Amino acid sequence: MRIDSHQHFWKYHPVKEAWINKEMEVIKRDFLPSDLEPLLTDNQFDGCVAVQADQSEEETHFLLELAKDNDFIKGVVGWIDLCAENIEERLEYFCKYEKLKGFRHIVQAEVDINFMLWESFQNGISKLGKYNFTYDILIFPKHLENAIKLVAKFPEQKFVIDHLAKPDFKNKEFSDWETGIKAIAKFPNVMCKVSSLVTEADWKNWRVTDFIYCLNVVTEVFGMDRLMFGSDWPVSLLAASYAESCNIAGHYFSKFSKEEQDKIWRKNAIDFYRLE
Repeated sequence: MRIDSHQHFWKYHPVKEAWINKEMEVIKRDFLPSDLEPLLTDNQFDGCVAVQADQSEEETHFLLELAKDNDFIKGVVGWIDLCAENIEERLEYFCKYEKLKGFRHIVQAEVDINFMLWESFQNGISKLGKYNFTYDILIFPKHLENAIKLVAKFPEQKFVIDHLAKPDFKNKEFSDWETGIKAIAKFPNVMCKVSSLVTEADWKNWRVTDFIYCLNVVTEVFGMDRLMFGSDWPVSLLAASYAESCNIAGHYFSKFSKEEQDKIWRKNAIDFYRLE
């Protein structure tokens, strides 16, 4: 069994998906389970984790409905207003959904770089553990300093960094990213997704070798027990096919033992998200 720990679904709407600009025509359409299922089968995956792309509770319900109707969707990472005064009431409501495993906020799009330090946001994070919910950290390298402060404050909360915190593969400027990722990896409650590599590279001219340096770094500092593969499909289609995204990780991790590869492709995601 292999698990894609990070992918998205949406029914395209020009307002809701306003982040999809003219350069992204290839993903300016609906992407639903019927589109993904054959790709999973062709690439030897048995399941996936659907992650929010829109910041609304409607999005969370949309993904949960898809998961209810499609058994290969093993878990959902939804959205909830973590800054809301009634956050505990909303968590109490959502904890009845077995396939809802955690939440994410698109911190990288927040105007205030200190968003993760807001008292209201941290109050929301503090409530997640009571309901056994995880939190996906979606950030750029410039946010790593504050992400470190966040995970340090909540040592019992399960965190995972999406997309390696998006190192700048296109310009190969890794200094600040490397400092931050090495620091945050010191916290044992933090995992990291090997996902969405190609979207931070030159979409038309990337090579497999472009990603080796950063993969070496995260493998060294997180170890094989705290990494998991994710495709970031369909956003990844901006630069690569589903198979190509898989093959980048496949090529890199092929030198590891079968047991270690099993952790990257399956076990770590199952353990982190409590997948059945």
